[in-house]
Amino acid sequence: MQLDSLQAQQRFIVRQRIRMMVNQYEVHSVAPDGSEGGLLAFAQQKRLAFKEQVTIYTDDSKQYPLLGFKARQRLDLGATYDVTDHAGTPIGLFRKDFAQSLLRSTWHVEQAGLPQITGQERSLPVALLRRFVDSLSWLPYHFDFVANGQPVFSVDKKWGLRDRYVVDIHHPQIDRRLVIAMAVGLDALQSR
Repeated sequence: MQLDSLQAQQRFIVRQRIRMMVNQYEVHSVAPDGSEGGLLAFAQQKRLAFKEQVTIYTDDSKQYPLLGFKARQRLDLGATYDVTDHAGTPIGLFRKDFAQSLLRSTWHVEQAGLPQITGQERSLPVALLRRFVDSLSWLPYHFDFVANGQPVFSVDKKWGLRDRYVVDIHHPQIDRRLVIAMAVGLDALQSR
């Protein structure tokens, strides 16, 4: 997919594939009727890695990298993840706010030319239930990412046996590759 076409997307669906040794994610466009459209990107994360690194490809053949994100530090509770394009050029970064995340998960996203974006779980009761009742960790959750009080994008986890997210873009200048990285990161890194 061309970058201009990707940047024109206003909604994605991110779906996790169930695999034994790796986490895999498919990123799909949304068709005009609201159904799942074509594959935009494919991500794979090795489980139990000491230093998180996820490569996101144009498809599941894994021949052409689209972007990636990598932790700056090993095993850091508030790690910063640098997001780069296929050539290693920085796109932006995201990091978990460990202190604020004790009650309600909070992430910060940065992209040059935009104010800092903060994403937080929408519902404090759901956040608390997910933390303190292990059997309810499957509950859907919603993240709203805002900058200066204005919505930038949102990520909504849907009900189902497999993790599935609907991502809505509200700000035209946010790089869709950074949004894809953050959406995949929410699933892959949320419990850390």
